[in-house]
Amino acid sequence: MSGEVLSQAELEKLLASTRECAERGGEIISSRGVSGRGLPRSSVKILPYDFKRPERVGKEQMRVLQTLHEGFARNFAAALSGLIRSIVEVKLTGVDQLTYSEFIFALDNPTCFNLLKAKPLEGTVIVEFSPLVVFPLIDRLLGGGREVPVVARRPLTEIEQLLMRRITNLFIDELKKAWADVVALELEIDRVESNPQLVQVVPPNEVVVVISFELAIGDTRGMFNLCIPYNALERISNRLTPNSWVAYSKREPTADTLAQIGRNIRGAVVHLRAQLATTRITTAELIGLRVGDIITTAKDVREPILVFLEQTPKFWAKPGIFKGHKAIRIEELVKDPTAPNQ
Repeated sequence: MSGEVLSQAELEKLLASTRECAERGGEIISSRGVSGRGLPRSSVKILPYDFKRPERVGKEQMRVLQTLHEGFARNFAAALSGLIRSIVEVKLTGVDQLTYSEFIFALDNPTCFNLLKAKPLEGTVIVEFSPLVVFPLIDRLLGGGREVPVVARRPLTEIEQLLMRRITNLFIDELKKAWADVVALELEIDRVESNPQLVQVVPPNEVVVVISFELAIGDTRGMFNLCIPYNALERISNRLTPNSWVAYSKREPTADTLAQIGRNIRGAVVHLRAQLATTRITTAELIGLRVGDIITTAKDVREPILVFLEQTPKFWAKPGIFKGHKAIRIEELVKDPTAPNQ
């Protein structure tokens, strides 16, 4: 502090400038012709701050959440397309900080309001599906066609809730995969409500992060939202930074991970094919082939045969018999798999 004291006239001018802040684009100019603490008037912009809506989640953390759920949207769309056997598009439309009351009063009533337990996060996570999404999905699950179903303004029946639980479980599975590099989530459906205004997960003025998605099935479009209270993110806020997130996604493999990958590879089934020879015949000759006919080739019987592994030439081998079965014996590796077949 410089200890400089403003005069009464300067104070009055300063107060008058605050009243004109909105009209002048948020810039406050002091009587000395500068903005802020001695900075040029063009370099500082004073933005209004609403104490009812504090931004408790940092911009870097919001960017990480956005990137994380963009990938989730693509994977969820692919999984949902396979479930309902129809092309589904899911697009992330926004990641915003709101108060819980603002989020609740912006939703339809009734709606499909799912409350999830999300260990090790504190509190409850909310997944809300708009009726514009719910009824088209249920219609496709029950074998409906491309006709746009009528959207009913009513709570879901017990059968409809069971059908929507399949969609919610699919959402949970993909969300676990999306968050795997940040924290291992254990998600479980606690209960499903239809009137969001009767559910108070956190105080009305508590900050929540709302991640909004748009879902499209043909000509039908609707929204669904993922709501995460700030107290659930507070414990893992240090992991929601670009540097730490990259570190988590590029961590070194452990011995257990390598062993598991090795076990999976050893048990994998591959296709092996031995090519005895190649030749060309006319269509007339092919049609005239009968049982017992002999097809001649230019390949010498003493030459090795080419063995393909998943359509890739891999070995040279010799044909033979082993314990009464036709067999091949590997002689050597193919040196250049990209070279033309011999």
